[in-house]
Amino acid sequence: MSLRTNADRLVTQILTGEVWPPQADRHGYRVDPDGHPFLLPGMGGVTMAAHIGEAATGYASDHLEPGLSIRHREEGANFALQFLTCVGNTVTVRSGPAAGARGVVLGQHAYVLADFADEDLREITTGDAVSVEAVGQGLALLDHPEIRVKNLAPSLLDRLPFRTADDGTLHVEVAARVPAAAAGAGGGMLSEFANTDLMGAYPGLSEDLSLGLESLRIGDIVLLEDQDHSYGRGYRPGWVTVGVISTGECRLFGHGPGPSTLLSGPASAFSIEVRDSANLAAALAAPSRSTQEDTRA
Repeated sequence: MSLRTNADRLVTQILTGEVWPPQADRHGYRVDPDGHPFLLPGMGGVTMAAHIGEAATGYASDHLEPGLSIRHREEGANFALQFLTCVGNTVTVRSGPAAGARGVVLGQHAYVLADFADEDLREITTGDAVSVEAVGQGLALLDHPEIRVKNLAPSLLDRLPFRTADDGTLHVEVAARVPAAAAGAGGGMLSEFANTDLMGAYPGLSEDLSLGLESLRIGDIVLLEDQDHSYGRGYRPGWVTVGVISTGECRLFGHGPGPSTLLSGPASAFSIEVRDSANLAAALAAPSRSTQEDTRA
């Protein structure tokens, strides 16, 4: 059964931006947790690696941003793009050879990130204009008032492995539990902006740096333990946050694959089940529950 929401009262805005180029400074090198310098591709531009459902780690990359990295050149308009764009929103290319191609928002980081098919990515370049059908901020779960919804398109919510359990809690399937010790960069920031970088996903580095997160995939739904992202991001015992992994490999200490926030609330409001299938790839391929119910009716 579909979750009851206020989706029929939400506002959709068409936001604009452009594909932003990768950037670097003249010093080039950064240093990993073991003190090794590296110079690798990472944020910005058009990145043909790590689609939704594919491994988030194991790449020779410096904070991998899959697909398109999108922003607006005007500061206020860029904040609107960051704050109002939600996971699952549709992105449309508006200029260049790929004009008309459509992708999906997979999260936020320094930019809004959107996954596209490789054949479209090959036709897109930095500077190409895009639009986002931004809807989702203000979404509420009417039967779960203790849980705050962030950055989540209503059309995607209807496909995610979330439901009301028999005991009245929100039953959520996740691909992994993330201990509070793994929360890295992003603490203290607004949960509608960028994401939380996770420590402990450093394949090939010291074993004492591992927190068992090397198998994360882009699009994985994960549970952040003892994290409250209701109004910002911080450590709060007895609270949990559900997010989606939106960025990939980074060898900079305190950074790594990270989730964009979707839900946050007291742990008592949730019942959690760990399942490998809890990924955006499965959700985007699934039919809408409301459509199924309309068909049965």
